[in-house]
Amino acid sequence: MTIQEERYWMYNRLLLGRKGLTVEFIQGVETFIQVASQLPSFQLDKMFRCPCSKHKNLAFLKPDDVKLDLYRRGFLPNYWIWTSHGEYEPHRDAHAGSSTAYETFHENQMSRPYEDLIFDVTGHNLRSNVEEPPNAETQKFFELLHSAQKPIWEGCSTHSELSIAVRMLSIKTEYNIPRECFNDVIGLMKETNPADNIIPSDLYRTKKLVSKLGLTATKIDCCINGCMLYYKDDAAEVTCHICNAPRFKQNSGKQRRPKKDVPYSRLFYLPIIPRLQRLYASMSSADHMRWHKEKIAKSDILSHPSDAEAWKHFDRVHPSFAAEPRNIRLGLCTDGFTPYSQTATPYSCWPVILTPYNLPPEMCMTTPFMFLTLIIPGPHNPKAKIDIYLQPLIDDLKLLWEEGVLTYDISIKQNFLLRAALLWTIGDFPAYGMLSGWSTAGKLACPYCMENSKAFTLKHGGKNTWFDCHRMFLHANHQFQRNKEAFVKNRIERSPPPPRLSGDEILQRLSNIPTIIEYPMLSESKFPGYGVQHNWIKKSIFWTLPYWRTNLIRHNLDVMHIEKNFLDNIFNTIMDVKGKSKDNVKARMDIKEFCRRKNLELVTTTDGKLMKPKAPYSFTLEQKRMICQWFKGLKMPDGYGSNISRCVDLKSARLFGLKSHDCHIIMEVLLPIIVSMLPDYISNPLIELSIFFKDLCSSKLSENALRRYEDNIPIILCKLEKIFPPGFFYSMEHLPVHLPYEARVGGPVQYRWMYPFER
Repeated sequence: MTIQEERYWMYNRLLLGRKGLTVEFIQGVETFIQVASQLPSFQLDKMFRCPCSKHKNLAFLKPDDVKLDLYRRGFLPNYWIWTSHGEYEPHRDAHAGSSTAYETFHENQMSRPYEDLIFDVTGHNLRSNVEEPPNAETQKFFELLHSAQKPIWEGCSTHSELSIAVRMLSIKTEYNIPRECFNDVIGLMKETNPADNIIPSDLYRTKKLVSKLGLTATKIDCCINGCMLYYKDDAAEVTCHICNAPRFKQNSGKQRRPKKDVPYSRLFYLPIIPRLQRLYASMSSADHMRWHKEKIAKSDILSHPSDAEAWKHFDRVHPSFAAEPRNIRLGLCTDGFTPYSQTATPYSCWPVILTPYNLPPEMCMTTPFMFLTLIIPGPHNPKAKIDIYLQPLIDDLKLLWEEGVLTYDISIKQNFLLRAALLWTIGDFPAYGMLSGWSTAGKLACPYCMENSKAFTLKHGGKNTWFDCHRMFLHANHQFQRNKEAFVKNRIERSPPPPRLSGDEILQRLSNIPTIIEYPMLSESKFPGYGVQHNWIKKSIFWTLPYWRTNLIRHNLDVMHIEKNFLDNIFNTIMDVKGKSKDNVKARMDIKEFCRRKNLELVTTTDGKLMKPKAPYSFTLEQKRMICQWFKGLKMPDGYGSNISRCVDLKSARLFGLKSHDCHIIMEVLLPIIVSMLPDYISNPLIELSIFFKDLCSSKLSENALRRYEDNIPIILCKLEKIFPPGFFYSMEHLPVHLPYEARVGGPVQYRWMYPFER
């Protein structure tokens, strides 16, 4: 009887009609739990890998949690042999003769959970038979791993030299143990074990052992003002040749022995090339990296970036790159965060993360495949100077495009030349300006409309508004275009929609603008015509990539932040939240200046004060309290959303502290319920906007539907312009007009927004 026949129960989970679990499956899961509980790692941590279809042996859980996951989701496909739970596949004699370190590893291997940890971290999986020898680099890794797998003393079956080192470093990191304490503890362990033990004697030797098998980080000193990196030709410099700032801190006082030079600022770069190579050295990911080419795609359905026009256009323009399905397409994301507590001195740190798009939807954009590449130091936002810090990464991306790197694909036992291309960047709107070089501030903030934007400055509000900037996106002769009353008074719209510039056209415009690397003082000056004819602050470093001009989308508008900001404006305005509502006194004064809406203009009372009449789009105090009471009693399903009831202030009848995902749920699910108390001519456009975002954020999109959204969103925005004051429409309320185009060209928004990176 084959192993599949013995374990048929693994994929016979549900009774007919999905009315419950089969008896065989329940008994089989109990058997599996008993087998997994015999692992030495379970005796240490009381946890083992969860083989359900969600976790796929990547997460360590307690037995009861594993059992519950298997009942809910079943086993991952084709997991007949429990290789991650102590069983081994039968080996083929592919080679005769002398055994290599790789083969010896297979012959002598016992269940070692911390070697498994190294496989996960470094991407190596040595549990498959290699029919052809790997390249020298991979073979060297096999030999190092084999040499580090000696038991810590003769007869020990629970730990090897490697496992004890990894375990101790994990404990040090988790509990922030000082070096001296670590050395004392590990010294005590050496004393209490047999005399011939090979436990590393201190932190230095422990790190040295693990570093041979893992991935290293490169430390690059940088100017404290962000003017330059001490990198390549400038590696030996001791002062910044731009601002003359010193590279190193001065040693204070007299020292018995000279200390090492300590730089004022340092960039950490985790080289991306080894990480991409190891995607093909792991059996858990190597075959999935060809999924985008081998999948069966439906012509009109977009469920992955590989289904969209940007990917297909790149293949047509670069056929030699597309001919090798193992070549990798990447996305880059960056955002600032404060690594310290809120009470500490403000410090803005900027990590840069790369993620590969070759993987199938269930693996793409997940944490194991998000590679932290750069850690840009603070304490301030790098702004336009971010290109200075991106230089090491761009150099590797050029190498991956122009030359490629020799890589071993363990799934088909071949060495091949790996190349990679950056498809686009992902970031919030300020980060969009930092990465693209087009400033996202001012009246020309929109990177699509550019100088064709019709944004203007409010006379009383003092801010830029995109009010009445959407009629030009309507089809010709639409009734809104001739309306002189509902929008800016006495204005008829005759302009066509702004053209979308190609990469070559943008590059031509940038021909006379230098990069920040060529002219570091660029961040402190503006080019002639800035804010009127253009909004360029620099030529982005990404234009040095040979293929960048051929990308249809180079920088993505972040749907997460656009949706959150739009919802905040809507909710604060209809709830009339003091200090946050866009319907304030200055907004009413601007209504009189630009619109014909007598019912919303300020009224002078008998004592000479200005009174703001109640707007039809805002709730009464009783309605606001009713809505807050409803939110207070609202309970979300587990895993669907956070506890919004904690964000309710019944006294002031408002919500506070909403997270981005809370706004996502309110916009797409709860907003239609909330606005149902408003008049139909107000509630209907808001419900249409809610449906627009809900459809746009679907995991599968239709090209025909997206073209329909492109036609509908300008109409929805025009309807909102007829309701809300001009001060309501900032850049975030304008950007949705471009989102359907980006979804049609780039694919579903789940692969191009900030949620997975911010989490």
